[in-house]
Amino acid sequence: MSRRAHASGLAAPTAAALAAAALAIAAPVSHAQATQASPAAAPVQDAASVVAEVEALIRERAAAYPGSVTVAVDPPRLVNQAPCTQLEAFLAGSGGLQSRTPVGVRCLAPHPWTLYVQTSVRIVGPYYVASHMIDRGSTITQNDLDTREGDLLRLRRVISDPARLLGWVATRRLRAGGPIEASALRDPNSIERGQAVRTIARGAGFVATGEGQALESGNPGTRIQVRTSSGQIITGTVIDANTVQVMM
Repeated sequence: MSRRAHASGLAAPTAAALAAAALAIAAPVSHAQATQASPAAAPVQDAASVVAEVEALIRERAAAYPGSVTVAVDPPRLVNQAPCTQLEAFLAGSGGLQSRTPVGVRCLAPHPWTLYVQTSVRIVGPYYVASHMIDRGSTITQNDLDTREGDLLRLRRVISDPARLLGWVATRRLRAGGPIEASALRDPNSIERGQAVRTIARGAGFVATGEGQALESGNPGTRIQVRTSSGQIITGTVIDANTVQVMM
């Protein structure tokens, strides 16, 4: 065998041996790295508890409405919220129920955090419509009313409480079958702009009465301006449908 062939024959085993040795050294290191204990993930708040808190708040607020309530809570996004022992839900935004109602949930203890959850809410119940054409200025009676059923959160302007209808006065013509909205009625004890009113001025040790004309409309308890018979403009509080009181 030639010297070159002998050298080549030794070179291959030597390279292979070196590679094997390198792998043998590296293997324990890689194994140690792979088996090294990684830190455990921190516990996160249970989503079911958040959903239950949100739904309980919605149902509590919906109890003020007549009818049946349906609530669907979007899955909350819990990333780094630690488990909480004292959850509190609150209505976000305007604070009233809507078809899509955002609800906030805060943790009071042991580690405070706050998140927001979207909900879909339906309240199907009765509301009132005019049973026939009702003229402006008419006082609403039971005979003027029929009922319909629908989602009260979508029909936000309709009235579902008869106490807000019976005895109230229509401020415009109401068509038969049309829903009766709060804006179409006024309190029977309210005063309308342009109306003749009686004024009562009260001060220390005296009471004086007079006549005037209302320059503004107002419900009982609100303050309106009145032009007296002498032409003076005064401000007083609506007492009833005919009287404005002025404190001197």
